[in-house]
Amino acid sequence: MIEKFYKRMLDGVPSGLIVTDKNLKVVYTNAAFKNLFPDAAARGSLGKIIGCKRDFRQCGSSDCAKHCSLLHAFEDALYSDRENMQRVTLAIKGDDGAKELSFALTVKPLGEGLCMGVIDDALETEIASELRSARSIQQKLLPAGKWVAGKRYSYMYIPCREIGGDLPEIFAVGDSACGVIADVSGKGISAGMLTAFVKAAYDKTAYSPAQAIASLSTRFRELNLDEKNYVTVAAARIDKDTITYSMAGHNVPILLKSDGGITRIMLNSPPVSNWFDNPRWFEDVIPYKKGDILALLTDGVTECKNERGEMFGVEGAIRTLSYARTGEEFIKDLETNLKNFCHNLNDDITAIAFDL
Repeated sequence: MIEKFYKRMLDGVPSGLIVTDKNLKVVYTNAAFKNLFPDAAARGSLGKIIGCKRDFRQCGSSDCAKHCSLLHAFEDALYSDRENMQRVTLAIKGDDGAKELSFALTVKPLGEGLCMGVIDDALETEIASELRSARSIQQKLLPAGKWVAGKRYSYMYIPCREIGGDLPEIFAVGDSACGVIADVSGKGISAGMLTAFVKAAYDKTAYSPAQAIASLSTRFRELNLDEKNYVTVAAARIDKDTITYSMAGHNVPILLKSDGGITRIMLNSPPVSNWFDNPRWFEDVIPYKKGDILALLTDGVTECKNERGEMFGVEGAIRTLSYARTGEEFIKDLETNLKNFCHNLNDDITAIAFDL
């Protein structure tokens, strides 16, 4: 009865708890610890309990033990019979391959060879793990192929945090290739949730880009978010020899390379938001020729700043595009030029390029 009471009490502790015996075999873990390592075993070696990406059957005797901060923390407490605290970094198995966890660990000797480890920032560690999982999911939602409706495309997506607030979408409507690029307000988790909404709410069956944006606006307004939340969108449908496009507050022009020149396509329209009672979106049509490159960018590209505070600007994107022979070459050169221009990106960077 008393044993069950203590177990319930320890399971209610928000910090992760792990107890080892004199052979450094794990004899107890509480609920918070199991939440951090849900796929690990309940008993066994330290490597087995955490789901070490290495061969945990050799835990404590293999070469990796020399560099295992978790093992060293328990060894130090056991042999010195003193409490110690250290920062532990682990490489463990996850659903999408190996992932890294880092947390503060305090190990206390309990007597009779038992040692208890306390993960003091278990919640923060769990959040970090969830963010990495969310990033993995977000990456899997990105366009998968290189061709759509007979058009070859390339894209770049570089989030400045674990979770990005940009959304590149590429799909077909009938025989037409469609490209949509969206940029939501904010950064981090809230931005990631809003991009997931945009991906689900954008009507990929609509033939008209303007109508698709209008439908997105209707769904967005149903969320009843405050005025700090908004979405900018640039959408294009590529037909046999024309491009039909619409924009929603997207202040970065679509760029079209034609016969060695650049056409900046501008169309003023409001972002998707709750700012206006009856917003309207329009679309326009422009011709293209075989060999042209159509590029869609977010403002993370043009507003990227270097150490002197200078912006990469539309001019930087145009200059990069003017030298490119294909959309793939443009995307690769753009990424290289941006990273050379700004070593620490402070906004999400997204671009799509179609070979027409």
